[in-house]
Amino acid sequence: MPLTSPQRSVDPVENLRRSLAGMLADRIAGPGGPAVRRRIVRARSGWFGPDRPIRRVHGDAAMFVGGLRALLLQSLHPLAIAAVTEHSGYRADPWGRLQRTSAFLAITTYGSAEDAQRTVDAVKAVHARVHGVAPDGRAYRADDPHLLAWVHVAEVDSFLRCHQRYGAVPLTDLEADGYVADTAVVAEALGVIDPPATTAQLAERMEAYRPELAGTPQARAAARFLLLDPPLPLPARAPYAVIAAAAIGSLPRWTRWPLRLPYLPISEATAVPVAGHALMRATRWILASREPLDTTTITPPGRPDDAE
Repeated sequence: MPLTSPQRSVDPVENLRRSLAGMLADRIAGPGGPAVRRRIVRARSGWFGPDRPIRRVHGDAAMFVGGLRALLLQSLHPLAIAAVTEHSGYRADPWGRLQRTSAFLAITTYGSAEDAQRTVDAVKAVHARVHGVAPDGRAYRADDPHLLAWVHVAEVDSFLRCHQRYGAVPLTDLEADGYVADTAVVAEALGVIDPPATTAQLAERMEAYRPELAGTPQARAAARFLLLDPPLPLPARAPYAVIAAAAIGSLPRWTRWPLRLPYLPISEATAVPVAGHALMRATRWILASREPLDTTTITPPGRPDDAE
């Protein structure tokens, strides 16, 4: 009588979760995702130890919201958005840009010190080639420390604020300062001069840039693309709309009119946070079927180049 192996029970819910996690990772991390993950897993000593706040923030699903907020906020600097519009592939190849960006964040946050430095050096080499003239006649260079600093502070402010609002475990005040100090390490490596190292310094630096910011046609076009015309399949549109609403709701009021974004205080205080928290919990549940480091490949921050 032939022997038969016992049948394994199939959990349809777990299969669905694994399938969704795989699709999400494939889309965000791209074909290079497995190689990046192998480099991270093999890393022994990186720029940040296992207890550093940057690892917690960059591994949380709230980075979806923070990344979109960062892109909207960064677009308010006319030179930054000119560089993105003229040199970035955010329209022609938005997923490729996102995948390069997620790899940059994953390696600098979780990779070895050597890998992190090589990745930063590659980005700096691209920055050196990105230059031009904005529509207002001003010249720009992606390696300009002042412009790099704006991109950095807008990004860090967005990641931190959205983590505090939608992250699984918000940071304490001391940890928030630690997060800003952690990100300053990467910023200095990229060429930012004297990046903020505390939340108070971050707020001061953000305020100092206010006179330079404006809602240009390029900025509004980028906002329309990001919010109304993202290259997403139909089933993903509803979750993305929640992310977009949460990102807009976390922006300062003074950013709304320049980008022609709505200000709906009642919805932003009630329905949007409820939907945002629900979506983040669902996303964490999906990603829990994979190894924790896979959550580092979900982040869409922006920079004025197409390097990451």
